[in-house]
Amino acid sequence: MGNQMQKNISDKGDQLRTSYTFEINNFSVDKYSIHSQIFLSGGCEWCVIAHPKETKFDDHLNVFLGVPNYKSLRTGWRRKANFRFSLLNQTGNVLCATAESSNVFCAQFPSCGHQILPLNTLKEEGFLENCKLIVKVEVKVVEIVHEAKLTGKEKLLLNGFEVPYSQVARVHLIFMKHPNIAIDFKPKDKVVKAAYMNLLLNLIETLRKPPQSFSESELGNAKSQLNELTELAGFKLDWLKSKLEEICVERKNADADGSRVEEVEARIKNLELTLSDLKVELEKEKAKSAAAATTLLSFTEILICQK
Repeated sequence: MGNQMQKNISDKGDQLRTSYTFEINNFSVDKYSIHSQIFLSGGCEWCVIAHPKETKFDDHLNVFLGVPNYKSLRTGWRRKANFRFSLLNQTGNVLCATAESSNVFCAQFPSCGHQILPLNTLKEEGFLENCKLIVKVEVKVVEIVHEAKLTGKEKLLLNGFEVPYSQVARVHLIFMKHPNIAIDFKPKDKVVKAAYMNLLLNLIETLRKPPQSFSESELGNAKSQLNELTELAGFKLDWLKSKLEEICVERKNADADGSRVEEVEARIKNLELTLSDLKVELEKEKAKSAAAATTLLSFTEILICQK
């Protein structure tokens, strides 16, 4: 049977806040990721992962708290921890710090982090001394579940939203890129909140399609859904509104391009028909010329030829 009852071992961690300092020598924004050594907190193994490389989507230093060797973890294994990051100078003074987060970590959701600050700020305002970056993480493990009953319908609580395991990574990425997205969220009922989150995920999935594949009704539905998510639910979705507007413009341009393509195709077809007619006329003229070249006059026709 696929879903078995498994031994459930749960405790509340050690309730102590521990800290780990990760010193990155020869820090470079050209590296995609930099991993710390494994450290212990609450009887659990952790690591810090820094993502300093700038991309076209993100120009911030991102730092994550992660579970090492997460691929070996079984579904149902999870731990809940409160954590925050700080950047330190070489004397140990805090230069900047994130707010404390509370997240659940599991095999499907092995890391969670923050955008610390823009890379330009990091390079220009004294956060790097002799190309060294010092990151401190404070961790308090508040719950450990080694194994649990598996139903296939497990959910995690992320930023106040109940999220199915299958959607955890996407919801986490949304809050990672847009941390204030739900700061003005209005509904309080967990079922309603889950429904709006599902609507948001479906809308994002819809907007992944090529612009030229949208019909007018699909664009109208997308606009209505966006309006419901922002006006009724209170999500901050300026970034998604910009994406929808971009799709509308690209679709309009694609329609114009399509009309020009049809126009050129029609012209080519007319030219092909004209060329075909000319070829027929040419063949007729060739036949007449060939016939004239091989025709002999009769003896009588020569005798009666007049000037």
